[in-house]
Amino acid sequence: MDQQLLRLCQMGTKSLIWVTGMMFAAILVFQYFELPYGNVLSSLFSADKVLVVRNGSISTGHSPNKSEMINNMTVLIGSNTTYAINERANNTEIFNGRDRNPWDASVRDRNGGTNQSLKFDEDINAEEAREPEQSFNVKNDTTNSNFSMHKIEEDENSSTSEHIESSDAGFASPSPALPPMTSSHASSQSVVDIDSTPPVVDSNTTLLEKDRTTASDFNENSGNLRGELIPLGDNSSLNRVTEVNKELEMPTSSVVSISEMNNLLLQNRASYHSMTPQWPSAVDQELLHAKSLVKNAPIIKNDPSLYAPLYRNVSMFKRSYELMEDTLKVYIYREGKKPVLHQPRLTGIYASEGWFMKLLEANQKFITKDPRKAHLFYLPFSSQMLEETLYIANSHSFDNLIKFLKNYLDLIEAKYPFWNRTGGADHFLVACHDWAPTETNQLMAKCLRALCNADVKEGFVLGKDVSLPETYVHLVKNPLRDIGGKPASQRSILAFFAGNMHGYLRPILLQHWENKDPDMKIFGRMPKSKGNKNYLRHMKNSKYCICAKGYEVNSPRIVEAILYECVPVIISDNFVPPFFEVLNWESFAVFVLEEDIPNLKSILLSIPEKRYLQLQLRVQKVQKHFLWHAKPEKYDIFHMILHSVWYNRLHQLSPT
Repeated sequence: MDQQLLRLCQMGTKSLIWVTGMMFAAILVFQYFELPYGNVLSSLFSADKVLVVRNGSISTGHSPNKSEMINNMTVLIGSNTTYAINERANNTEIFNGRDRNPWDASVRDRNGGTNQSLKFDEDINAEEAREPEQSFNVKNDTTNSNFSMHKIEEDENSSTSEHIESSDAGFASPSPALPPMTSSHASSQSVVDIDSTPPVVDSNTTLLEKDRTTASDFNENSGNLRGELIPLGDNSSLNRVTEVNKELEMPTSSVVSISEMNNLLLQNRASYHSMTPQWPSAVDQELLHAKSLVKNAPIIKNDPSLYAPLYRNVSMFKRSYELMEDTLKVYIYREGKKPVLHQPRLTGIYASEGWFMKLLEANQKFITKDPRKAHLFYLPFSSQMLEETLYIANSHSFDNLIKFLKNYLDLIEAKYPFWNRTGGADHFLVACHDWAPTETNQLMAKCLRALCNADVKEGFVLGKDVSLPETYVHLVKNPLRDIGGKPASQRSILAFFAGNMHGYLRPILLQHWENKDPDMKIFGRMPKSKGNKNYLRHMKNSKYCICAKGYEVNSPRIVEAILYECVPVIISDNFVPPFFEVLNWESFAVFVLEEDIPNLKSILLSIPEKRYLQLQLRVQKVQKHFLWHAKPEKYDIFHMILHSVWYNRLHQLSPT
């Protein structure tokens, strides 16, 4: 009797539990489908989590306040959400949170040929990616800051990019595009063969047209959202200026001043050294000997070819340059097919990488066919062609581009021993595209990287990496067309700027100065004119030429100002100016903090006339370092790029 009663009780208990479970499940389902965001369901998660639903997958982030649709992905947005969406000051950017990586990949640590898996998520909805470690002795905020994704500047030079002559008809001007935001399986599934021609994106359709998306911005210090989600229209970059000017504000972030960069350069020189080579080589001793000779360079008092105030140390620069001419040998890897390898563009705003590749590959003085005699190894890929041929529209992923570079390095490692000997420290690349820092940030972290996008807060390493001048070339046959300008005494315009409203800074500049002062010729995009004469006339007649950043810190206006003998006024926080390791930029340029735009005129007027004449004279003197020649000339831009790579390599070495 007792056993029967016990069985009945057990059966009753099980039935009660089953009924209770079914009721609870029914409540959850009802709450999830009938009430906003599933209030009951959300209580099962921690209070600071958010659901991100995409293609049926669910992942957690931070606490939600609202939701928006981004490329078929529902993002619940809160004060600390992974993706913060808004539009501010015409700055069509997409920022990731610090704890998320914009692509998924497993990147090899090429130090000594060993492999170290950096565990990225295979699906961005399933697991947050880890932040890769950096091997350089630099400030944390330099290498660990969140990756800011920007559109390519279609027309960095306001007027010049619209007035390419008929002989340049073969050049496809850069298309504005939104870089990758999340990982895409479409790109990761694509097989990238380094020895086959990559697929070509339809050049008749701009990447912006293929990548219609939303604009966003994120305050990386506080994580707070500002503004609201505004979809981009076909002409948003031109039509949205007026409305965004209502709430213009700059991002709140720490700024590395030009004087602090000087100190950081010296600190990095003293603290950073490349890995000890796995086996000795005669070239190492040659470099160490050259370094000693540079350090003990004889003092130069008067050199007719070098104007001493332009340089940090004119004696060391001259000695280093002479040793480069007498000693340096570069090996160029011949592997890899066009168009990404060995076929750069020679016109447009990214022409620096193309001209350098063309001139170096044709050079007989510095090139060696015996890699055992090489002091440096050149990786001859074009960052512009990499984007144009491999980026998959709407993928929002760098996977294809990084995979291509990884396959290329794997090929080099398998065929040659030289990469593994130094971990890539004696290899260098020259890349001007905005995405180049991110594409090379892991695979080529130890390389000497010459980059136009030289942002000290986005991984650019002072003393190792080289700030590459961004030069806008119109005509291959005549890259020096129209250089020069009026004498200083005949320049009637105090300050001049004209350009597209790229990024957050330029709308602010126009808000304060457009049509506000006759001395300040500050415009948006100037009307088209034959031969771009209106733009050129203003630069040639201005005392100061404003070089305001666009989406990224770099701009071809800096070199343009020098070519037209106009004193450059650089308004771009954290930008490392070209050839920073040898040139004393404060001797011929003016640096204005972004926050000081309202005081721009008073800052320029506070410069005494004598000082301005000195600055303008030095701009004329430094001009030769920024000129492209079909046949390279002493101290020109080709030699300066190569010298900066050589000079930084010397400073990496230390006696064992």
